[in-house]
Amino acid sequence: MIVEDVSAVVLARAQFAFTVSFHFIFPAFSIGLASYLAVLEALWLRTGRAVYLALFKYWLKIFALAFAMGVVSGIVLSYEFGTNWSVFAEKAGPVIGPLMAYEVMTAFFLEAGFLGVMLFGLDRVGKGLHFAATLAVAVGTFLSAFWILSANSWMQTPTGFAVNAQGQFVPVDWLRIIFNPSFPYRLVHTVLAAYLTTALVVGAVGAWHLLRDRGNHGARVMFAMAMGMVAATAPLQILAGDAHGLNTLEHQPAKIMAVEGHFESHPHGAPLALFGLPNMREGRLDAAVSIPKASSLILKHDLNAPLAGLDTVPRENWPPVPIVFWSFRIMVGLGVLMLTLGGLGLLARLRGRLYDWRLLHRFAVAMGPAGFVAVIAGWVTTEVGRQPFTVYGQLRTVHSAAPLDAPAVAASLLAFVLVYFAVFGAGGGYILKLMGHAPRIDEPGLEEGADRPLRTAGITPAPATHPDQTLPAKKEQDR
Repeated sequence: MIVEDVSAVVLARAQFAFTVSFHFIFPAFSIGLASYLAVLEALWLRTGRAVYLALFKYWLKIFALAFAMGVVSGIVLSYEFGTNWSVFAEKAGPVIGPLMAYEVMTAFFLEAGFLGVMLFGLDRVGKGLHFAATLAVAVGTFLSAFWILSANSWMQTPTGFAVNAQGQFVPVDWLRIIFNPSFPYRLVHTVLAAYLTTALVVGAVGAWHLLRDRGNHGARVMFAMAMGMVAATAPLQILAGDAHGLNTLEHQPAKIMAVEGHFESHPHGAPLALFGLPNMREGRLDAAVSIPKASSLILKHDLNAPLAGLDTVPRENWPPVPIVFWSFRIMVGLGVLMLTLGGLGLLARLRGRLYDWRLLHRFAVAMGPAGFVAVIAGWVTTEVGRQPFTVYGQLRTVHSAAPLDAPAVAASLLAFVLVYFAVFGAGGGYILKLMGHAPRIDEPGLEEGADRPLRTAGITPAPATHPDQTLPAKKEQDR
């Protein structure tokens, strides 16, 4: 049988990769969306304009569903630690366990404690208390990312521990464990990715409805806010990613070698491979399209700086180069498209065409899923690039798995695939259905002062073209 030819470790890795990829989609969205809801409610309290309250209620339903699916999909991961990865849980538990407990006691309790007030208390508690609940949920989502990323970063750059007689990692310095060398960079990079992912989704929804009704004020406001966020966040994300890459070069050089496709060392300046076919067996990059010495310039800020290659690393410690090489390029390529979208949105705003440039709207709709793809590609780069270790340099993956038979792991993997696609496919479909409904603003006098919500937020709107004022020929063209 095919299953018998695949090791239990490979199947366990595939199962964890599948389930955590599904899970990662929802926190990446809910972290940014919680902050967006807080901004909308703050603008409503400050201005009293119904457009912000309507958008708050519009996105609150979507947030509730995404948050619930994130919680459900995350519970499965803790069980996998005890079933497929019991050896890792035993050895790393004294460090990882408390970090996960801190996440529950701070972030999850904060989110769960105030989520009900946020969802159902708008008409039952005072405005100030409800806004405080919204802020608490937003802070809780950030704290959740803080502790989870601290634990993951410790696995990438372990510090502040000792190994006892039983081979367990025991804490020696909690500050060094929590604030390990890669944690600040990974936290900033991941949180910015969450904000960028949310902005792309909000922008895509706004653009979708603008393509159908250019005069929809809710769509105009959300699109303007989203494009502003993309324009501000995309360049910051590129800078954060560059700093994160330099940190990775210092602490996990083999991962960067795989990312760059550097099988060989380059003593006089390393080229930047734009594309290529990594050949693990022969230890070379075939059909490479490269920029001479550009990798040394990016990583060392010196055209002639030497860079070591995988030929300096024992072959048994090589990560799977093809996966890391291409996942990184998918992430970077999407980042360039995000930067382009932000730039075009800024140009459209300056030219007064933010709401009637249909090509921009179509581009924004197409970029709606890009944030999710980018965060998954980034996660694959980070986690696969750490291989063959679970705790980098300390505990190998093959020594972390539970003693399970391959058919048992394969059966649970198949069950997860079927259940996840059924349950989360239905949930995701319902979220898309909610997004398909245009936001409606019920506010007296909104037509006369339609631009006031935008001006209050510091946005100079483009002249609106109401559907009734559109020439018949233009109507036909828009269709």
